[in-house]
Amino acid sequence: MQKLHATLGEQKTGLVFANLVDFDMLYGHRKDVEGFAKSLEEFDLLLAPLLEAMAPLDLLIITADHGCDPDPAWPTTDHSREYVPILSYSPEGKHGVNIGVRETLADMGQTIAENFGGSIPHGKSFLPMIR
Repeated sequence: MQKLHATLGEQKTGLVFANLVDFDMLYGHRKDVEGFAKSLEEFDLLLAPLLEAMAPLDLLIITADHGCDPDPAWPTTDHSREYVPILSYSPEGKHGVNIGVRETLADMGQTIAENFGGSIPHGKSFLPMIR
């Protein structure tokens, strides 16, 4: 999160992609409930300063790379749910919008493409819902 925040300050345009793999790799698959909880608490503390540093038209999308990174309390190391969360934030965007259950992960790609004035062959953008 610190590197993401630093990059946001250095890069004024374009796409920044960050994969916070520790939740999955270090805690979820290793069934480390306490480590997972501590990592979430650290993320929460670093999220507010990141949001405050965003420019008015910036768009942040938080998601997962697959359905529920194994819930550390789940009895197996398999993924416990098939859907991924999609949280979006833009300082000048709408707040509290439910974008519903999406048909495909490509909807995020289409939303990002539309945010930059483009489009991709698949997915339906939810940008109009959140701008």
